[in-house]
Amino acid sequence: MAKLHLIKLSVGTDDVADLAGWQSGPGRGHDGRPRHVTRMWPKREEELLDGGSIYWTIKGVVLCRQRLLGLEEVRGHDGIPRCALVLDHEIVRVTPTPRRPFQGWRYLPHDEAPRDLGHWDATEDELPPKLSMALAEFGVVWGPAPKR
Repeated sequence: MAKLHLIKLSVGTDDVADLAGWQSGPGRGHDGRPRHVTRMWPKREEELLDGGSIYWTIKGVVLCRQRLLGLEEVRGHDGIPRCALVLDHEIVRVTPTPRRPFQGWRYLPHDEAPRDLGHWDATEDELPPKLSMALAEFGVVWGPAPKR
């Protein structure tokens, strides 16, 4: 079975540090792991949980990913069941890749996923997403050397 991922817009997020800050807030579960709640439950759950990740699009550019560890049902104040995507704490930087706006999440086949660049580190200086993407188009990648 081929790995399958999700891709999601991180609405209101300015950069990867902002995403990490949001995830360290009250949205964590009983185990302390970050969660992202979405309305729809992925039908291809087994494929996603076999090594899949969620790729985060920030200001029109895919900048990072996190491994998907599980899916949990949660109910909002309105009683409607939703899906909580349980995420790994580690944020992995990926080759900056442009992505047009879309609603919700989409499946992302493994062979279309941006290449990993290494673990994101809060102490690194971060370029604006559009500048990171422009540099990547010229083969210039900001940050540590890619891990193979």
